[in-house]
Amino acid sequence: MKIVVTGGTGFLGQLLIRALLERGRLSRADGTEAGIEQIVSVDQAQPGRLIVDDRVGYVVGDIGAPHFLSHVLAADTDSVFHLAAVVSGAAEADFDLGMRVNLDGTRALLDACRVQKRTPRVVFASSVAVFGGPLPAVVTDETTPTPQSSYGAQKLVGELLVGDYSRKGFVDGRAVRLPTIVVRPGKPNAAASSFASGIIREPLAGETAICPVEPDTAMWLLSPDAAIRNLIHAHELPADAWGSRRALNLPGLTLTVREMIEALRAVGGDAAVERIQWQPDERIRAIVRTWPARFDTRRADALGFVRDADFVEVVRAYARTYAGG
Repeated sequence: MKIVVTGGTGFLGQLLIRALLERGRLSRADGTEAGIEQIVSVDQAQPGRLIVDDRVGYVVGDIGAPHFLSHVLAADTDSVFHLAAVVSGAAEADFDLGMRVNLDGTRALLDACRVQKRTPRVVFASSVAVFGGPLPAVVTDETTPTPQSSYGAQKLVGELLVGDYSRKGFVDGRAVRLPTIVVRPGKPNAAASSFASGIIREPLAGETAICPVEPDTAMWLLSPDAAIRNLIHAHELPADAWGSRRALNLPGLTLTVREMIEALRAVGGDAAVERIQWQPDERIRAIVRTWPARFDTRRADALGFVRDADFVEVVRAYARTYAGG
């Protein structure tokens, strides 16, 4: 079977491709299982140090260009993991770019899926940023999304498109609302949530980190490992498990920034914590404040999605894998 991963050269994209290669098999939309013969990574650039495997191909291009996507998917794609996006802060700063990639690109991808020989499964990486404004103390599966950022609005429209294309039988789609993924290695990016990884990653590397929000700021978090497991689980669930509700909130952990820093202290000691500098940034605070931090995810729990048991272990796992300890 052929799988397309948009955003495939990014951190999560590479983790996902590696996990798919190790797994070796996936289910098609008709429920039959097949071996993974080809994975096509689609991204706007091709950095170095990517996974090298005969089954993996890398294509550079613009997912907002319908002809490009039609060429990449051809007519033989069985599954798509749609991770590519202009992240929250960048989508807020450049409205047109966010609309072209996050909205037009998603629709172009779904249209390319309509012409496949077999109905493809599509896993859409959405975000808890679809929620905002006045919210209950705990967000449930019944809470109405009211995004307060361009990124959140674009993700919500993407969810609705996935649902409608599934209703029409064009795709077998499912959208999972990812919490903030922590800890990401590498350099900071334009996401408003980038600091959440930075205040762990940089101090463990002996570098200064900037925290732009208050210590009591609460966030809904998920580790990269659990995120990948949940993306694959979302793909493998049969269509009737989703029914007409093709989007759901993923499990996570609620932590304040203060609690995150205490987890850093448990792994890196006081010296690591002292490398954090507090510099309020109202632009970032304004976006992060709209995101809910407490969820009741009983639907995802019942469907078998996973959550992290302990954030200290998440930090330890990052330190072992990426920080040399």
